[in-house]
Amino acid sequence: MKPTEIATAALALRQAAQTRDYIAPLRETYPDLTIESAYAIQRLNTVQKCGEGHRVVGCKIGLTSVAVQKQLGVDQPDFGMLFDDMSYGDSEPIPIETLTQPKIEAEIAFVLGRDLTMNNPGQLDVLNAVEYVLPALEIVGSRIANWNIGIADTIADNASSSAFVLGTTPRTLGEIDLRLCGMVLERAGDPVSTGAGAACLGNPLNAVVWLARTMAAFGTPLKAGSVVLSGALGPMAAVHAGDIFDARISGLGSVRAVFGQTAREAAA
Repeated sequence: MKPTEIATAALALRQAAQTRDYIAPLRETYPDLTIESAYAIQRLNTVQKCGEGHRVVGCKIGLTSVAVQKQLGVDQPDFGMLFDDMSYGDSEPIPIETLTQPKIEAEIAFVLGRDLTMNNPGQLDVLNAVEYVLPALEIVGSRIANWNIGIADTIADNASSSAFVLGTTPRTLGEIDLRLCGMVLERAGDPVSTGAGAACLGNPLNAVVWLARTMAAFGTPLKAGSVVLSGALGPMAAVHAGDIFDARISGLGSVRAVFGQTAREAAA
C-alpha cells in the first residue's frame, strides 16, 4: 500500500470508532493490503493516540486459538496496543457507548517486572521477567462492519481491541499451572464460555514468548510494568447494555465486568 492509502485507512478506522459508522473490510477497499501494511496502519494510529496524550500500557495477543488461525489462514498470533483509557477496574462500570460491536473473553494477564530487551527472548527470559499474573477480561471490538474481518483487517484495527478489566488477586507463576487452569465465564450467573490455559497456544506462556520475540524484532521490546493480555481461554460472548460478566480461573481468582445502560435506557 502507498503511504497515502495507509494514512487514509488509519483515518477511516479512527472515524469509525468515533461515529460508530462501521466501515467495509479494508482487504476489500485496499486489495494490496498485507500483514506488513496492516501493522503500519496500526502503528500510525498508535502514534496518533499517543499524540493526543494517551499512554501505551501494554499489549494484547490475538489469534491464539489454532482453530481461529486456520479459519483466517494464518499460522501465528497477532498483537495490538493497550492504552491507558482502555483499562477498567474490577466491577467498575464500562460505558457501553464507548465500545464498538463488543464481545468479551476471559484471559490471563501477565505483568512484567523486568525489561525484555534482549535479542530473541526465550521462555526462561519471560519466566524471569514476569512479576505476577491476574485474571482478566478483554472486551474486543471491531470498527469493521459486522465483524467481517480477515487477518489484515484485525491487525490494522489494533487487533480488534477495545477495553480490558484486570482482577485484583495477583499470583506468581509458581502458584499456578498455566496450562491446566480452568476457566468459566458467566453472564448474570449463566455460563457462556468455558476453557483452560491449554486453549491459548498450548500454554499462555507460549503466547507471551511469541510476543516478546516479535516486539524485540520490531525494535519496541516489552518493558517492566507492561501488562500483556495473553489470549482467550475459551470462546468469546456478545456484550449488551446492562450485562454483568464474571470470570473464574482456577488458581487465579475471579474478575467482573459491568456494562452500563445506554443513555436512552438510563433515562427511561
